[in-house]
Amino acid sequence: VQLQAFGGGLVQAGGSLRLSCAASGRSFSSYHMGWFRQAPGKEREFVTAIDSTGGSTYYADSVKDRFTISRDNAKNTVYLQMNSLKPEDTAVYYCAAEGGAWYASKKEKYDYWGQGTEVTVSS
Repeated sequence: VQLQAFGGGLVQAGGSLRLSCAASGRSFSSYHMGWFRQAPGKEREFVTAIDSTGGSTYYADSVKDRFTISRDNAKNTVYLQMNSLKPEDTAVYYCAAEGGAWYASKKEKYDYWGQGTEVTVSS
């Protein structure tokens, strides 16, 4: 599976962005998908995940009620709608695909990673 994330940019605090991650290659609908982010000088951290059917989602506490993950298996795409953005959301955002059992937040369980898209939130 090849993943390409896009949609990042510069936004003011309180604003919104929508990230997309397009997949190509093996059957997208068989993979659970996740979004992670990495701020400068920090470890890559879990943001949110969605199971292969789109029926279950999981969020980090820091983004709960502000971010929404969704997927369109017909378009081989997963989305991350980010609202009420804060300066601490500034990071490079990565999408990832996980086959097999769904571990959601465990980045070591993901098999494929996109190249990342940068999000900068100004105060």
